Amino acid sequence: MRTLFSENILSPSPARAPPPNPFELLFPSSVSTTSSACSTQSSPRQNEWLTQHLQNQQRSERDAANPFSHASNAPRAHYSRRKGNPKVLFMGLRRSGKSSIQKVVFQKLSPADTLFLESTTRIETASMQSFVTFESAEVPSQLSAIAPDFDHRAAFSSAGAVIWILDVQDEFLTSISEMIQTAVFLAENYPRVNFEVFIHKTDGLSDEYKNETFREVRQRVQDELSDLGHGDRSVSYFQTSIFDHSVFEAMSKVVQKLLPQLPAMEALLNKLCSTCRIQKAYLFDTVSKIYVATDASPTFLKDYEVCSDYVDVIVDIKQIYGWHSQEGDGKAASETSQEDGGIGESMVTYDNSGDTYIYAREINDYLSLICVMGKGSSTAKRVLIDYNVSILHDALLQVFRV
Repeated sequence: MRTLFSENILSPSPARAPPPNPFELLFPSSVSTTSSACSTQSSPRQNEWLTQHLQNQQRSERDAANPFSHASNAPRAHYSRRKGNPKVLFMGLRRSGKSSIQKVVFQKLSPADTLFLESTTRIETASMQSFVTFESAEVPSQLSAIAPDFDHRAAFSSAGAVIWILDVQDEFLTSISEMIQTAVFLAENYPRVNFEVFIHKTDGLSDEYKNETFREVRQRVQDELSDLGHGDRSVSYFQTSIFDHSVFEAMSKVVQKLLPQLPAMEALLNKLCSTCRIQKAYLFDTVSKIYVATDASPTFLKDYEVCSDYVDVIVDIKQIYGWHSQEGDGKAASETSQEDGGIGESMVTYDNSGDTYIYAREINDYLSLICVMGKGSSTAKRVLIDYNVSILHDALLQVFRV
């Protein structure tokens, strides 16, 4: 009698595994199941792949446990959290313009008065009291930062960014050589320190010469770093001059990388611009004319120059009437303070049509919101704009509240 079932129905023989497909990719999630089911038929190539995968996984776990490892070549974020105040370090050859930039930006020295500055002979530090205390230091050219007798820990351990000043009006090949040595030293010993290059003294030069020199310096530096094994080192380049707004815009980009609150501020400004149809919004540090955040829309030089000049007007007015709002002893002063909260705002047009105007709002004693308003946000919508800006005002105060 024949049945439909075989004799070994209770103990069936194992089915033959299909032959391995050399074009099949093994994913990490299926490594354990595949290796256990086909352990007897795994090829040497598969075993080598599994070994390499486990080694890479163990290496990634070690890198995650030690994020400050110098051997890690992972790309850095555009901002990083550091303890203490943001600190920048100016370096460069003699008479390159280090002292001029430091005093014009952080000490409000007139650019014309920088011609009488003497050469720096020792490390000079400066600080600027604002919503965040900015610290800066200048290393004289006669001190080699990569020398063994130089106190590297005191200079670079607390620095957030190193700015190399390159005088474009002088022979800059020697400066590029020393700059590459410094960049390699920082990449090997202090990889979390940002490295920035200011191609300085571009005023009075033709646009063609400036652009050609800019491309030559950037290409030469990148080639040298690649030859030395540090091609992935992130280096930013800026064309600067103390006689225009370029140095303030470059310093703004440098300082923004050192602020951990940057993503929150950018998100708030983007939401404000989309709600009120604002062309461009800047959050300026009133003391230094450095904008600490802006929205994601493109930045036009004309708008930035107008907003920067308007901050100068605010600074001049504050120097006349005082930086801090003081309440009087009378009843009228206290009532006025309760009504407007001690917040100053203003509006001014700067074109012939009258459709484009500047809206300024004081966040606190050191921060000012400067907005370029267009046709979509006319003065007829002033109530809606004031309401949204007041919400932004409260949100920014919460961001910086520690």
